[in-house]
Amino acid sequence: MRGEPAHLLAQVTDIARRAGQEILEVYAGAEILATTKADDSPLTVADLRAHRLIEDALQALTPHLPVLSEEAAATPFTERGTWHRYWLVDPLDGTKEFLSRNGQFTVNIALIEAHAPVLGVVHVPVTDTSYQGLPTRGAWRVLPGQAPAPIRVSAQSAPTVRVVGSRSHRGDSLDGFLARLGPHELVPMGSSLKFCLVAEGAADVYPRLGPTSEWDTAAAHAVVLGAGGAVVNLEGEPLQYNTRAELLNPHFLVYGPRDHDWLALLR
Repeated sequence: MRGEPAHLLAQVTDIARRAGQEILEVYAGAEILATTKADDSPLTVADLRAHRLIEDALQALTPHLPVLSEEAAATPFTERGTWHRYWLVDPLDGTKEFLSRNGQFTVNIALIEAHAPVLGVVHVPVTDTSYQGLPTRGAWRVLPGQAPAPIRVSAQSAPTVRVVGSRSHRGDSLDGFLARLGPHELVPMGSSLKFCLVAEGAADVYPRLGPTSEWDTAAAHAVVLGAGGAVVNLEGEPLQYNTRAELLNPHFLVYGPRDHDWLALLR
């Protein structure tokens, strides 16, 4: 069927890639101007250009499905709570990374059904690389000019466990986790690329013990699931979407290998 996730994946990847090209036009400029949103996070013209392209393209692709984007998130829960299937979008994840020009920012597009991601695309504009995820089918990395290549989480943790962490957020809870874990390597990374490192086997675990919004995680969540990993809250339950008025995620854990009791290390 045309509306099934597997049939939408290539088209959504193309939409994310075109949004990335919009972002790169701004990124190439001499100066990037940013304003501040109500939550003190930065907003640039690149966010808005990517948002407009994605929203228009998704509405053309699936006119019957609503779109919830970071840059248009005012839909009240009384309406949003009735949605069984919808697009969840972060047009530019990692605006701080974008402003610091380190290249670690992404375009995130997810299809949500029954509170879970069933399709996700994470596109990295600077490298023109896309990560695709279908939780029941698999996950792939798409390099420029190449066919999608399957990716898989690591079967076993590295002897020195590779822990991916945020460049912009770190706190006492993460330090406690690392102390209990023992020998480890902390791999700093921005945006939803942290999930992708776990999905492709380049990192073992990503504990997120700070604030994130649902659009930050959904697309990469699908990639991790498709690659055989897990994304759970601190009670060990799968992260869910659109279950309450607030769009903030609880603290969560992303992991590939199952050779540690990762949750016990967080408690």
